Parts: sequence; structure tokens; C-alpha cells
Amino acid sequence: MNIINQTDASLPLKEITRVIKAAYKLTGTPKKRCINLVFTQLETIKSLNRTFREIDRPTDVLSFPSDIDDEIGDVFIAVTVAKQQAEENGHSLTRELAFLAVHGFLHCIGYDHDDPQEAEIMFATQERILEHAKIPRPR
Repeated sequence: MNIINQTDASLPLKEITRVIKAAYKLTGTPKKRCINLVFTQLETIKSLNRTFREIDRPTDVLSFPSDIDDEIGDVFIAVTVAKQQAEENGHSLTRELAFLAVHGFLHCIGYDHDDPQEAEIMFATQERILEHAKIPRPR
């Protein structure tokens, strides 16, 4: 796992590492396959969203699965958007960043939420991983 911080924000690296290790374990993803987590600025995520999804606005997370055998892919997380969503949802920035990291990880290994059945499976898997990593949803 590679974590790249392109922001000035202090990141909860211990928790992010713990949750990604849980994601590897609970999904049966081989640990030799590397994931790159890039914590980025608003302008960068907006540019990526415009280029790859043709949506000209920022988003919280973008995932780019890899075709290379020893890589899972790249996950870009907008720290500013994560902070805003954490406040709106009444939980910590650590929880939001961990959630987004797991969400991106799952997209990179083939999970999706385009239809209700897929969404149910993906979101249940996310919650199971977060709980296993001791980063549960606030009650």
C-alpha cells in the first residue's frame, strides 16, 4: 500500500492503514497486489472528475482499477470534501477518510453500486470492513 498526501492536512495514517489491511483480509485480496491512496486537493479531484467522468465538479473519491497483475489501482480522495462530509454526517474525519479509502478499494477490486442489489452488497462489505478495523459508524 502506498499513501500519498498531496495536501497540508495531517492524515490518520494508522487508521487508514488498519482499515485497508482489513479490506485486504476480508475480501481475500492478495496482499502482493498494491493499492495507491492519493489524498489530494479540491482542484485535482475536480480536474480528474472532469477528465475521466465528464463531470465538471469536485467529488469525494475516484477509483481507477489497474490492469497490472500486482496492482489493485489508484484511489484519489479529496480531503476538503471529506472534511465537509464528516461534518454533515456527524462523524470524525478519520471515519470519513477510512470510509472513502475502503469505498475506493472495493471499486478497484470490482464492487459497484449501480443497482440496488450491488449497492447492498458493497455497502454491507464496507461496513463489515470498517467495523473489523474498529472504525464503526457512530450510533
